[in-house]
Amino acid sequence: MPDPDQIERPRAVQISVNQGQFENDIIPDRRTAGQVADRSIGRVLSCNGARATIGTIIPRAGTATPEAWTIGRMISINLGRSRIVGMVYEIKAVREFWDELADNPVHIEVELLGEVLETEGGRTTFQTGITTYPPVGAIAHRIRAHDLALVHDLGARAGVAIGHLTQDAAIPATVCIDDLLSRHFALVGTTGVGKSSAVSLLLRKAIAAKPHLRVLILDPHNEYAHAFPDKAVVTDAQSLDLPFWMFRLEEFADVVFRGRPDLDEIDILREVIAAARARYRKPAAQDFARDLGASLLKRPLDPTARRSAAGGAASSGDAPLPYRMVDALAVLDELMGLHEIRYPRAALRSLKVRLEALYGDPSYQFMFARANMVEGMGQVIGQIFRIPQHGRPICVFQLAGLPADVVNAVASVLARIAFDLAMFSHGGYEVLLLCEEAHRYVPADQSLGFTPTRQAIARIAKEGRKYGAYLGVVTQRPGELDPTILSQCSTIFAMRLANDRDQQIIRSAIADASASTIGFLSAIGNREAIAFGAGVATPMRMRFAELAPHELPAMAGGSILDGLAHREPRLDELVSRMQGESW
Repeated sequence: MPDPDQIERPRAVQISVNQGQFENDIIPDRRTAGQVADRSIGRVLSCNGARATIGTIIPRAGTATPEAWTIGRMISINLGRSRIVGMVYEIKAVREFWDELADNPVHIEVELLGEVLETEGGRTTFQTGITTYPPVGAIAHRIRAHDLALVHDLGARAGVAIGHLTQDAAIPATVCIDDLLSRHFALVGTTGVGKSSAVSLLLRKAIAAKPHLRVLILDPHNEYAHAFPDKAVVTDAQSLDLPFWMFRLEEFADVVFRGRPDLDEIDILREVIAAARARYRKPAAQDFARDLGASLLKRPLDPTARRSAAGGAASSGDAPLPYRMVDALAVLDELMGLHEIRYPRAALRSLKVRLEALYGDPSYQFMFARANMVEGMGQVIGQIFRIPQHGRPICVFQLAGLPADVVNAVASVLARIAFDLAMFSHGGYEVLLLCEEAHRYVPADQSLGFTPTRQAIARIAKEGRKYGAYLGVVTQRPGELDPTILSQCSTIFAMRLANDRDQQIIRSAIADASASTIGFLSAIGNREAIAFGAGVATPMRMRFAELAPHELPAMAGGSILDGLAHREPRLDELVSRMQGESW
């Protein structure tokens, strides 16, 4: 049997890693006494401009160093006055068998990320992109801690630490809050990986860096109130006042007709609302029974005649002007009583029944119970968007207690007001709308979802940056999210995703030069993420900092049922909650 040490190996991978052979090729390394003396781990065998193959030797059993090569770790390639930084994305043995008694040649595939440049004065800088590509035979090293920190340094931009790098826990993972918010962000990951905790951490960092920021969280699981006991006001179905007259025609029609209105029904509702608004403004000056035929059933003889600005706004059905539901019901009664009718009596009767049912339903009291006690939008906007803040810049809008049929319309109203608040204040108010389970509101399938909600959120995504309206998208199903919305999010935190389709969506959202960095996305740990985009210096694998128990969302920290932990609720309490009554 031949001596294992004499087994012939391919010349291309006969690589000595003896530092003494390279001392004339590289700049002397400034290392501490506690560090490993030999950092050389291989030589470049090939390079195609975006990637390189490095050949190395894994020593015989018992002498291997596992930290030398690991998927997702960064290494450097020494070129003298510069060092190319690459990320390992594939490791493979050269031979088809593994020899336990001899050294084994291995090929390492790395993706080239950028270049560390060293000036004459000893100052080092990192730049993305490569100016000088590594030649065959260039030496690959374990990356220096200083270089690793330099790669993720934000430079002149102000950064805040949100965790640490996975490769080196001593180096903080920093993001630029201004860029993170102004250019929108997304956080994606499967259930149970720590999305909600990561969102809570990002929001705490955001309001600390921007004290005047106002945050509105659309919370479908009622979990974020637990995360911000000292910074948030909780709004739910019992405390919410969102008058029905603040809904636009399409939004209100979606509530009234359960998302299935036809054109005749919308036309009836439009004219009924216009007449009710007119009666609300001038209750004594108008004899509605006398003027009904002229105002609703007949068209003006002179189409060029001018109309009052108020009448024109009200007739659109979209102006947020108050009106009374009793007036709308009275208008329907008068329409049904006319001899010359414009709409079928069955349609008029059906609309009246629907409005009366909503008006008396306890689940919809947030729209109707106190609607006419609120004479303007100021009180509603002040409550939801924290004006003034009073030290609590976050509003957690709990959607779980709302009827399912109204959630999309409510989300549309809130997104629309968020944009209008920022736009009409000329940037004086900065507003962040955080959409948890965002695929519910802006699904990839255009036939699903609610069009006004999609339009309102898309408007923030496309135009909000100019006015200070920002968007945060959180979802466990990026494959079901509208790709147009995701493409507007310039910073993405990708946590563990097991679905191939979801991984492909993220892969298409990042630059080609860093596509391999998400090859291991299905295997990263909890609280880990791959962050890339405008808010970070370069794509980085990081671990979010751990929050204190009282700062965790209900699903991540305590139980969402903490308030009922010491007793079972009585049956009458449960029934009352199911019927929409408060306790």
